[in-house]
Amino acid sequence: MFRDRGEAGERLAGAVAELEPERPLVLALPRGGLPVAEHVAQALGAPLDVIVVRKIGAPGNPEAAIGATTAEGPPLFDKGVLVALGVTEGDLAGRVADAQAEARRRVAAYRGDAPEPEIEGRDVIVVDDGLATGMSALAAVSEVRERAAASSVVLAVPVGAPDAVTALEEVCDRVVCLSTPPDFRAVSLWYDRFPQVDDAEVRRILQRA
Repeated sequence: MFRDRGEAGERLAGAVAELEPERPLVLALPRGGLPVAEHVAQALGAPLDVIVVRKIGAPGNPEAAIGATTAEGPPLFDKGVLVALGVTEGDLAGRVADAQAEARRRVAAYRGDAPEPEIEGRDVIVVDDGLATGMSALAAVSEVRERAAASSVVLAVPVGAPDAVTALEEVCDRVVCLSTPPDFRAVSLWYDRFPQVDDAEVRRILQRA
């Protein structure tokens, strides 16, 4: 579907630009969302910043996200999965604390002493490289809503699982998703090249912006 995150960002930028946002602000989910969001911000002539979210993994399977949190929270959980696993939110308190500590470390590493971007009165575009469960995007959108009164909140991704896109449409003013394949399975399957993005690349992109 996409050669890499750069090409995905270029294509996504065209779709977002058609919305003609007022005073746009682009917030990327690092790390993978930055190379996508850079093109969106350039196309809109908008400032680019990050909103750091960490997944909360399932007991015994940390790669399976059953929740997500920003640096300060509160954490969000897939309640249905918690019930299916027989796990309570209290059982995951240690994982939440670890995830929030890592989120705070990344915020400091990426932003340094710079202040948080002003959100009030802006059309905010939250960008990631894809939606699987949608938990990370939900946590990001929820923090934007909690932090200040944005004029609108748009979630923009190149590709996403249909169920996740439908769920996010209920909490965003608009979801821009270029492709919702029924056999989604994983974000990486829809890119020819999907390398890891490290902290150094995140900082380079933010410095260019």
